[in-house]
Amino acid sequence: MPKHTAPLAAYLAPSLYIDWQNPNILAKAAQLAETSHHEESLVKACFEFVRDHIKHSADYCLNPITSKASEVLTQETGFCYAKSHLLAALLRANQIPTGLCYQRLSIRDNKPPFCLHGLNAVYLQQYGWYRLDPRGNKAEVDAQFCPPFEKLAFPITIDGEADLAEIWPEPIPQVVDVLQQHSSYQQLLANLPDLPLIASHRRTAGRYSAKNEI
Repeated sequence: MPKHTAPLAAYLAPSLYIDWQNPNILAKAAQLAETSHHEESLVKACFEFVRDHIKHSADYCLNPITSKASEVLTQETGFCYAKSHLLAALLRANQIPTGLCYQRLSIRDNKPPFCLHGLNAVYLQQYGWYRLDPRGNKAEVDAQFCPPFEKLAFPITIDGEADLAEIWPEPIPQVVDVLQQHSSYQQLLANLPDLPLIASHRRTAGRYSAKNEI
């Protein structure tokens, strides 16, 4: 179970990267809410919009590198980190508390090196905190919104990988720095962020999944 690192109100606040008060974010959030009749249908609509209609920069070989939620919406592309910023912004604009989560994953071939992968946690009235991953589906990746069960893009499969437990109200500095320092998807792929593990983060599962270009 992920754990929040701040009061619930912090997961509703606007910020530099989760700039949900931007007019374009507000307009898209309102549009997605028009056909959603309860909390879960609204979360699903926002999730599927970001997952399916915002292209993952590495999957589609797209520039520019985006970081702010409003940039991701305008450019219609982003790495997993940026897509999670947009999903958080759309949900916060609809007054649904949403934070940022990270996994540490093998970059490829189920062996070192490792990097961080960005996803979200949303607070659902019926279930509490629930993780969901809007990075975009592809072969061997099938992330879904199906509470109370999680269906994330990537399982934890080997030692050194981990589900980081924290739910952050803001992107962590290691992610922001990488997004700001690189101007092309090729550069970012060569410099993906990572964090060393502490004992409480170590957790393994048992199913293979291709994780290149997370």
